Order: sequence, then C-alpha cells, then structure tokens
Amino acid sequence: MKKILSVTLLIAMMLTLLAGCSSAATTAATTAAAGETTAAAATTAAAAKGASYALIVKNTGNPYNEKEAEGYVKAVEEFGGTAIVKRPANPTAEDQIAMINELVSQKVAAIAIAANDVDALQPAIEKAAAAGIKVISLDSATNPASRLTHVQQADPVAIGKVLVEAAFDMAGGSGEFAILSATSTATNQNTWIANMEKLLKEDAKYKDLKLVKTAYGDDLRDKSVSETEALLQTYPNLKVIVAPTTVGIAAAAKVVTDKGLIGKVKVTGLGLPSEMAAYMTATGACPYMFLWNPIDIGYLAGYTAKAMVDGATGKVGDKFEAGKLGAKEVVTATSGDGGTEVVLGDPFKFDTANIGEWSKVY
Repeated sequence: MKKILSVTLLIAMMLTLLAGCSSAATTAATTAAAGETTAAAATTAAAAKGASYALIVKNTGNPYNEKEAEGYVKAVEEFGGTAIVKRPANPTAEDQIAMINELVSQKVAAIAIAANDVDALQPAIEKAAAAGIKVISLDSATNPASRLTHVQQADPVAIGKVLVEAAFDMAGGSGEFAILSATSTATNQNTWIANMEKLLKEDAKYKDLKLVKTAYGDDLRDKSVSETEALLQTYPNLKVIVAPTTVGIAAAAKVVTDKGLIGKVKVTGLGLPSEMAAYMTATGACPYMFLWNPIDIGYLAGYTAKAMVDGATGKVGDKFEAGKLGAKEVVTATSGDGGTEVVLGDPFKFDTANIGEWSKVY
C-alpha cells in the first residue's frame, strides 16, 4: 500500500512539474512573440522617423510655393523625418524631371510634387516608384498613373464657381472679362478654368458675361505684368481680370493701380493676403479675392506622404491622422481624372473687412 502511495505521489509531482514547464514555455513564447511585434513596430516607426521626405515646388521665387514648403517642412519635422525642398529655376517639367532623378539617387522615402505638367513627369516618377519611393502630388496634380494620391486645396468645381461669380459681380452682370493664368500646362489652373468655362456655357445667369481671353504669365512676375498690359491694350472695354494664381493677381493689381484704372478695371482671383493687402482697400484695385492656407496644403502633403510610407496605398477609403488637421480620408478625385485625392477644405473669401488680419498670417 505504501508502495502504491509513493508511486502515486511521484506521478503527481511529475505532472505538476510538466505543467509548470509547459506554462513557462507558453509564457516565454508569448513574451517572445510580443517582443517581436513590438520590435517590428519600433523598427517601422524608426524607419519612418529617420526617412527623408522631399518636396518639389513649381519654381523658385514663388511666394505661394514658399508657404507650401513652410508647411511641408513643419509636418515632416513634427513626425521626426528629414525634409528636403527642391525649387526649379524655371516652371517647367524638364527642371522637375532633373530633380526627381536627383532624389532617386538620394534614396528618399517620398516625393511630393506640384506638377508643372500633367503627363511629362510620368517616366521619371515611374523610375522613382520602381526604386520604392512613394510619390504624391499637391496643388497641381500629375496624372493618376504618376501618383498614389493628390493633395487638393479645395473642390475645383467650387473654385471655378466662386471665380465666375466674382467676375459677374464686379462686372455688374455683363461685359468683358479676361483670365490671367500661370503656365498653359498647369493642371490646377487648367482645371479651375475648365470649370469656369463650363459654368459660363451652361448657366444662363452668366449669358451676358463674356470671357475674351485666357492669357498665361507662367507664374513669373515680369511676364504676368506684360500679359496684363497686353490685355488692357487689346480689350479697352475690359471690366475684370480674374487671376487664379498668386503671382498673376498681384501683377494685375499693380498694373491696374499704376495705370490709374482703379474703378474701371477690377481684379480678383486667388491671392496671398500679405501680397494683396495694399490693393484690397476701399479704393483699391481688388475688391475681394479667394484662397486657402498654402501652409496647410504643404502641411497636409507632409502627413499624406508619411501615410504612404507607413503603408497606405492612396486608394479610396484610406484614413490617416494629419497632425493638427486631424483625421483625413482619401476620396475619389473631384477633377474626374480617375485618380484619388485628399481635400484640405473650401475656398475662403478675403475682403476689406478681414484682409488686415490675414495679411499678418501669410
């Protein structure tokens, strides 16, 4: 009997030891797995943190682009990346292509680009994508095949509508107006102008408003001045100049002011408050204009680029956090180009009542 009891106790002790070993092994395995997951997450975060994020603007000396760059750098620094800003000497696709190739050699993690041409950048961007670089566009879109997604400043249809409505208002409901744009290949301006033309054609409200010409100042101050002077000379009955470009609106307002045409010709469009405050007074060339915060566009582009590096694909439904701007979602591009975009917000109206305040901001 004692022998049987001893054997039973021995078996019980062995089972307890085995269970203990099994539990310890399970705990160790679980801990190891958790450790591996944590390590992997930490590695991903560290990789994103130490990565380089590049921005290619349209051209050097463009105040609007400089504000975009300011926001982009701020975002990248916030999440611990290294920001690189490239400024082409000329607003051409050729200059941007050279910079894309440079960034491929530098092995950056992402490129955000304000495209000078919708299609011409594609071969260079495809080379970048093949090297594992995440490419998005901002402000001025590439074609969908050349980007994961696009950072859109505002709904292009809404922009076209407010610009036509401003021309209608300032012209008194009828008469001639002209558009002073950036380059002839700038996708953002071309999209807004196409929406303006569509509205003029389809809405009977604007039947007496005549668009006489779209001129191109190439986002260069001197050329924009020359194009404005040519418009005024060619169309002596011109009532309004609409410039959907910050360089163009400032140039047009200056020419109208210098030539003593305030009251006869009015200027509106998209402008930087700090540059337009002098022309937006009770007796100024520009009664009101529109824009958004270009600093926020650059900032959103920075976080959008990070989202792509972190694993987002740019497909409709992708969601991510964009720092101070909060949660953002990728949606179908409102331009109808077949791609996707992330939208900053609606166009904002600047007038004599608020220009003083905003001119201190940007």
